[in-house]
Amino acid sequence: MSLDKINNASPDKGFDIFESCCCAPNWIKKMIQATPFVDKAALLAASEKAFSELNEQDYLIAFQGHPQIGDLNTLHKKYANTSGTASNEQAGMSVAESTVLEEMVALNKAYLDKFGFIFIVCASGKSAVEMLVLIKARIGNDRATEVKIAGQEQAKITAIRLEKLL
Repeated sequence: MSLDKINNASPDKGFDIFESCCCAPNWIKKMIQATPFVDKAALLAASEKAFSELNEQDYLIAFQGHPQIGDLNTLHKKYANTSGTASNEQAGMSVAESTVLEEMVALNKAYLDKFGFIFIVCASGKSAVEMLVLIKARIGNDRATEVKIAGQEQAKITAIRLEKLL
């Protein structure tokens, strides 16, 4: 997709375009308001700025747009609307040993029970073992710290999806 197509999209079409990268309505609205973008760097800077202005509720909505790490069936079925920009994000999990997947499933449940949202990590380029190490390191955090870290990870994921969009 070209930057011109993004810049000239109607608000409804712009919503659909940006929703394929992040499903938080307030982030999407901020991105639509920031158009037109002069280049890719401006687009990415607008995204970063929009994320800095979101609150916890916005992040929680954004997190709902992700499958749990290691839940490859959910990744393909439930999140078809982001399939174009989210493809291969969990590639490391698709080749993981069953013991790693089983431990990730158990830790995902414990994480969700503790924090009330799924474990969010920018999985692109990470192996299953690396993601397992990260969830083990983060599960001991308090909720406020974890919302902040997960929000930063969401911003990274969205930036990658915006780049793929172009």
